[in-house]
Amino acid sequence: MKHLVAIVGPTGIGKSDLALKLAGEFRGEIVSADSRQLYCGLDIGTAKPTPEEQKHVRHHMIDIAPPDQCFSLTQYQEEACRAIDDIYSRGNLPLLTGGSGLYVWAILEGWQIPKVAPDVELRRQLEERAASGDEQKLYEELREADPEAAAHIDPRNIRRVIRALEIQKGGAVQKPARTAPYFAFLIIGLNTDRQTLYRRIDERVDAMINHGLVDETRSLMALGYGLDLPAMSGIGYRQIGEYLTGKTSINDAVQKTKTETHRLVRMQNNWFSRKDDRINWFDIQPDPYPDIHKLISGFLKEQRI
Repeated sequence: MKHLVAIVGPTGIGKSDLALKLAGEFRGEIVSADSRQLYCGLDIGTAKPTPEEQKHVRHHMIDIAPPDQCFSLTQYQEEACRAIDDIYSRGNLPLLTGGSGLYVWAILEGWQIPKVAPDVELRRQLEERAASGDEQKLYEELREADPEAAAHIDPRNIRRVIRALEIQKGGAVQKPARTAPYFAFLIIGLNTDRQTLYRRIDERVDAMINHGLVDETRSLMALGYGLDLPAMSGIGYRQIGEYLTGKTSINDAVQKTKTETHRLVRMQNNWFSRKDDRINWFDIQPDPYPDIHKLISGFLKEQRI
């Protein structure tokens, strides 16, 4: 049976660094499960692998769409599965890596995603309600109709709330049916205490600013990519965009980016639970690499028997 290793955990925990190291040891190729790294030009704010890292290890599901293209979960699943098959064809190990739980589980659990066409008129009505101040009420309607979908959506992400209501009203539920995946998988989870994780996140945000996040956001906006686009509404770009449009100071924008990333980490716990016995959890202190290497070696040996 074909096999795959997934690396999951909160933002800023070190998933990408671990994947790069494992790729060198196990002839691996990395399949990104990051909803923002899909977009071309969003490099610094998504902590996208550098050109040198991408040259050293082959990456997939990175830089495949312009920022103004809506890239659905269905598209992601189809493209990622094609990438995984491509990796298998070369006899290499797919390393599914990222913090977007929706993407990770769609692959690992073989979701059959409902294909509900956009309802333009319904969407217009919902958007008008949101604009008039009904955001919270819309979320409550979703929670009543489909509590599982609502549990995984930020009430402030009104685009996702509206799309979830479209799907629900279109006769499909947000939790898709599942089919057995065509590969055996091992899930590695990275974690640490909250104080350490927040410190790592804050340091990463500061590094993004120092490496040019403001200029990157300015360039994207100059190319016509507005802050209303889903790609540009991600953490970091939205806050820096508000600074560039004079709505806040740079210091406030940076602090908001840190605070929102802390909140994202708490939401990621809904997707990657410490109680999920499918995930092999490792604390990043002390260095867990020897134990992770041993676990993966055993998994691959077992799959070859």
